[in-house]
Amino acid sequence: MDKFVPDIYQKSINTIDYKKLYNRGIRCILFDINNTLVSKDSKIIDNKLKELFESIKKIGIKPVIYANTFKKRVNYFMNELGCDGYSHVHSIFNNSMDHILEDYKESEIALVGDEMINDISYGNKYGITTILVNPISTYDGFLSCSRRGKEKRVMTKLRNNNLFVKGRYYE
Repeated sequence: MDKFVPDIYQKSINTIDYKKLYNRGIRCILFDINNTLVSKDSKIIDNKLKELFESIKKIGIKPVIYANTFKKRVNYFMNELGCDGYSHVHSIFNNSMDHILEDYKESEIALVGDEMINDISYGNKYGITTILVNPISTYDGFLSCSRRGKEKRVMTKLRNNNLFVKGRYYE
């Protein structure tokens, strides 16, 4: 069950204390696109998100985006936000984390996502700092929908063991 427990739990990407992360040694943050930065299938990038990425860069942290989706979608966000990115991250044939680990130590990387089953377990597998945020939208694709059901069961077990409570945010 520990593989699903995030190191940090915040309401959204806007409530994360990035300066504190920098002071902890974080130099690269991986951001999930779908339902973490924007709602699923959205291509609308508002100025607030662009400003957030610029402020993260000014702090000294490199933002990187990722998604388990098509390269075209990831490339669009890379161009709009001025950052690196990876597609099909959770594919067993993808070695994007290996590329990131060539430039950073595990202790220098954080991952921000909205799914315990995909994002948090993926980051915990690599021993990096994991940050769970609430999903932007209740609309999910087919695969995410099926994972949300499993996620609810996992959250119940974690709550019953005092390991995680939804809505009780922490750093």
